[in-house]
Amino acid sequence: MKLLQLELDNFRNYQHLAATFSPGVNVFLGPNAQGKTNLLEAIYVLALTTSHRTHSDKELISWGEKDALVAGLIQRKTSKIPLALGFDTKGKHARVNHLNQPKLADYIGQLNVILFAPEDLSLVKGAPAIRRTFIDREFSQMSPKYLYIANQYRAILRQRNQYLKQLQSKKNTDLLFLEVLTERLVMFASELIERRLRLIQKLNAAAQPIQSAITQTGEALEIEYVSQLNPEELVDAATIQQALLTRFEKLQAREIQEGVTKLGPHRDDLAFIVNGRNVAVFGSQGQQRTTALAVKLAEIDLMKEETGEYPILLLDDVLSELDRERQTHLLKAMQGKVQTFITTPSLSDVARQLIDQPKVFNVRAGNLVTDEHSKE
Repeated sequence: MKLLQLELDNFRNYQHLAATFSPGVNVFLGPNAQGKTNLLEAIYVLALTTSHRTHSDKELISWGEKDALVAGLIQRKTSKIPLALGFDTKGKHARVNHLNQPKLADYIGQLNVILFAPEDLSLVKGAPAIRRTFIDREFSQMSPKYLYIANQYRAILRQRNQYLKQLQSKKNTDLLFLEVLTERLVMFASELIERRLRLIQKLNAAAQPIQSAITQTGEALEIEYVSQLNPEELVDAATIQQALLTRFEKLQAREIQEGVTKLGPHRDDLAFIVNGRNVAVFGSQGQQRTTALAVKLAEIDLMKEETGEYPILLLDDVLSELDRERQTHLLKAMQGKVQTFITTPSLSDVARQLIDQPKVFNVRAGNLVTDEHSKE
């Protein structure tokens, strides 16, 4: 999978941009606050219809403008597909191959990206919500079915929480409807957990040799799914469903009292265990960064396995955050495998030695100029 062309209109600090990219490594070079990260954000938005930097689509539209456009031409195995995503006061409008997509869920998955930014180093030691977002964002790209189940679960969860608040305030006393909502929630929750377990098992298998290779000391990495259910209950969807129903029966009075759903995949987490110890608690900063890097690199192969194509890799100023050894492993892992977009104020010596014929763009105040010495 490659992004051949990108077009922007009124996106962040780009009034208009039309760029053609190399199928290998593309480098956005320049000082801070010129628009380098905005370019990666645009590619990310083109893939996932939402930004990793803001929850407000209005912030993506240039100051004083009423609408914005992000469009691109992607190369899949057998065809070239134009994608377009528009933003205006009425919301988002997506097109695939010039055809409108009424549901954004039908659009996601056309272009798959993996983003690695400095904040992703907090994947290991950050709050559980960061890891849950990571799970759902990445797995939704790999599987339309996962995206559908996750969306259904979130919709019923919102409805159930609203109803619990009604029961809490005595505005409603119909426990039968609560049971109906619980049954529907559990149905999607069990499927969601089962799919998470399967994909995390595969991610774990891909990440283990990478962790060992980066450290060169044979560090053993285990990615564990942390659930309120017992390990013996995390067998299959039917077992998970029955376990959840049993727990919800015991929690009903407490949930009504607090007005919130206390159990489910929206409260689950990941734990990264290195040599038998939780690296978020007992690991050094170096170990935590190595683990985050290993997981991100493992995603590349997992996405290839699940979708049949390699994703696009977005590296937002992470080279400066990694030491020489980790830079080397990252650049070797991506070289010749995935189309990569890198933002950096300057190319390090390691990058110059390892990146084979990058296409370099100089970024200045929302303008993109190809370096005359770079390669197509």
